[in-house]
Amino acid sequence: MNSSPAPAQNLPRVMTTPVAYSVPSHVATMNPKFTSTLWGISIGCEKAQPIVSNCRVSVTGVRAAADGSREVGFGTTKGVALNGNGTMVTERPFTGGAIDFRRATAPLTPKPMENAKTVVLVRHGLSSWNEEGRVQGSSDKSVLSDVGKLQAIRVRDSLSQLDFDRCFASPITRAKTSAELIWEGREKPLVYLDTLREANLHFLEGMLNSEAREQYPELFRSWREDPLNFNVNGVYPVVELWAKAKLAWEEILSAPGERLLVVTHKSILRAMLCTALGLGPDRFRGVDVHNAGVSTFTVNTRGEPMLASLNRTAHLHVDGVHYLD
Repeated sequence: MNSSPAPAQNLPRVMTTPVAYSVPSHVATMNPKFTSTLWGISIGCEKAQPIVSNCRVSVTGVRAAADGSREVGFGTTKGVALNGNGTMVTERPFTGGAIDFRRATAPLTPKPMENAKTVVLVRHGLSSWNEEGRVQGSSDKSVLSDVGKLQAIRVRDSLSQLDFDRCFASPITRAKTSAELIWEGREKPLVYLDTLREANLHFLEGMLNSEAREQYPELFRSWREDPLNFNVNGVYPVVELWAKAKLAWEEILSAPGERLLVVTHKSILRAMLCTALGLGPDRFRGVDVHNAGVSTFTVNTRGEPMLASLNRTAHLHVDGVHYLD
């Protein structure tokens, strides 16, 4: 935070009468930057002073209001324009995000759902081939390592206070074992979906990354740098992932319940994250998910997803378990 307020010259005198703002007490600690970046704006007094802690007013919004506009944005809410006559501003409580939203993203379901859902996505724990630096793909020869098992237990502990209606998992061993550990102690269904299987990387599977890079340099480069055009004998694994991810979303969201858990693999998770956000296969490398990383979406009744968290790994930094690759 700045040690002293910025000069107040050239800033409009917004209010001349006191205004009571209803701001939750925790807000100031959530976004202290608001109190440091909005110095010099007079809110509720004649003399320039810092704005009330984290009240969601932007400099642009204040200037527009001073110029006579009738509304000023407050994040997901709106208030009457601030003006030189001291017009009062009303604001609903700061929720940290929209409770409902429309057209922010394209629907993931072919028809509306009966209720909104929360979907928690988890990548499997560290595997034997992760440790060895091998290309895994859809191979079932890679198993969960001891560290990977501990990571799955950490995920279970971090989600223990959440009541899930169902768990979906890839049937490939490293994801299946992770799901069984995470779901341990719960009585609701654990369902295996073929649409959650990892990408098929054909003859590259099982090779050390260093071997694949040396023996198939152009193919390996395409996989790493140009996933949209990566193809093996005319098959495009990443493009196929996008089609499979859309089917996976439809299967998962058609299930009963309001909170659903998904345990699967890195590449299919990337595809699911990107399809939910409206990103194409060319953005495959635009997101990353670590072993035992947790991501969350909320999906409204129209099937429109909103990303709530991405690749959370704080639960892994316990007792020295902090493997993230």
